[in-house]
Amino acid sequence: MTNSFVSNDLHTNNFINRIYVPRFIIDFINMTLQQLEYIIALDTHRHFVNAAESCFVTQPTLTLQIQKLENEMGTQIFDRTKQPIEPTKAGTAIIEKARQILREVNALKTFVNTEKDDLSGTFRIGVIPTVAPYLMPRFLKSFTDENPNIELIIREIESEQIIQDIKNDLLDIGILATPLEENSLREIPLYHEPFLVYTAEQHPLYVKDNVKPTDLPEKGLWLLNQGHCLRNQVLTICSQRRSAQNNNLSYESGSIETLKNLVKNHMGYTLVPELSVNDTLTQDKRIKRFEKPEPTREISLVVHQSYNKEAILEHLRNAIHKNIPERFSKAKTFNRIKWR
Repeated sequence: MTNSFVSNDLHTNNFINRIYVPRFIIDFINMTLQQLEYIIALDTHRHFVNAAESCFVTQPTLTLQIQKLENEMGTQIFDRTKQPIEPTKAGTAIIEKARQILREVNALKTFVNTEKDDLSGTFRIGVIPTVAPYLMPRFLKSFTDENPNIELIIREIESEQIIQDIKNDLLDIGILATPLEENSLREIPLYHEPFLVYTAEQHPLYVKDNVKPTDLPEKGLWLLNQGHCLRNQVLTICSQRRSAQNNNLSYESGSIETLKNLVKNHMGYTLVPELSVNDTLTQDKRIKRFEKPEPTREISLVVHQSYNKEAILEHLRNAIHKNIPERFSKAKTFNRIKWR
């Protein structure tokens, strides 16, 4: 049998010039990788039509290729009796492996086709809501102005979702509180941000210059909703595991600004990250610092261990460092508060 051949120009630091691969091997690899993309899409969307649309194919095409892959593997990947559809036990393991394979393939393509220090392309970034409004406006405009070949797609989502989306290759980079203690993820610390007390004028904490964690009363603490890593950190500082309760009023918010307004107009106190009050730090007497070592949260860039676009990570880190208080990255004594 005569094989037709195709050639691919692969530029990588001038050590790969030209390789020749039989056409039937390329067709087989492309088909297999496409099938893996289909099962990942179906796992992500849990709906055949939506999965097909995300892959830009018809629903029958996606269904047929998934069935073909199941037949080749001799196992059912999805339980079609469930609504919404969900993977079988074996399917869960297969999908996890498929994500790993495609991640490595994409990393290889990036390595072969572009330089590691190339600053171009689209990057998907997830930022936790307690960081985004106070950090991102500080550096985004200058960063995008200086890097016109970069497109950033930024989403505000909670920590656990960022972690899962990085693992599933739905995000490239996360900006969130660490440490995470996840073997598959790499953390690049950015800064340590102090927690501050924000107290009502009528509260006993208002007359204090510096606060000890033991000074924080059991009642009167306003908290963020469940799911926010900052909530867990605040409760750790306060050595408490309970809901927000102020006399006959219970109120859990998704916004630091709401908590601050509750303190201003009601009673009680809350703990806030320093950037959230940075503009009024010296004027607002409601803001109280902790005694040293101050409790802080570590904010980091987080990527998958296989991620190799080092240039974007370095430029993001440098841009952030230029636009935050210098003491955040140079503090010698602090007490890093974990949230997991």
